[in-house]
Amino acid sequence: MELSAKSTLDTNIADPSMDQQYVSKDRFKEGMARLAGAVNVITTDGPAGRAGFTATAVCSVCDTPPTLLVCVNNSSSVGAAFRENVSLCVNTLGPKHQNVATLFGGKTPTEERFAVADWYDGKTGAPVLKDALVSFDCDISQIVVAGTHSVLLCTIRDILVSQDAVASVYFARKFHEIGGVD
Repeated sequence: MELSAKSTLDTNIADPSMDQQYVSKDRFKEGMARLAGAVNVITTDGPAGRAGFTATAVCSVCDTPPTLLVCVNNSSSVGAAFRENVSLCVNTLGPKHQNVATLFGGKTPTEERFAVADWYDGKTGAPVLKDALVSFDCDISQIVVAGTHSVLLCTIRDILVSQDAVASVYFARKFHEIGGVD
């Protein structure tokens, strides 16, 4: 039996509209800067056009079906494209891609973002970075709006893994390298 989104979830969750003491936006951002995350470029193509952005807000959800989630800011220049298209690719980056991460994380026009690296269409039609550390080619199966962001639940259709053994992580507002895959 499948539960609806409102079933048991609403009974134990604090209502953010209630007058409660939450941390400030600045305190939240400072804390999140101490949460290391893999550096990813998230890409899409479809009826709403080609788009991409840099994100650390990516994580696994479950293995049956193989699902991950990606968070995108609803007010960003690419937010609408990700909510309207039906696929995306999570391209996990290594140190050699720092310039790609920087371009996709800023105000650079879409054409210039995609011009700095080699891309091809994955099974879903989403752009796949040719030499990414790992790429997860996904269908967007569900979108949940959470405050200023949309949480995209993505069913993985293909995974492409490179031979590179060094990844980039973002920690304390800087890029760092980690390795260890044999």
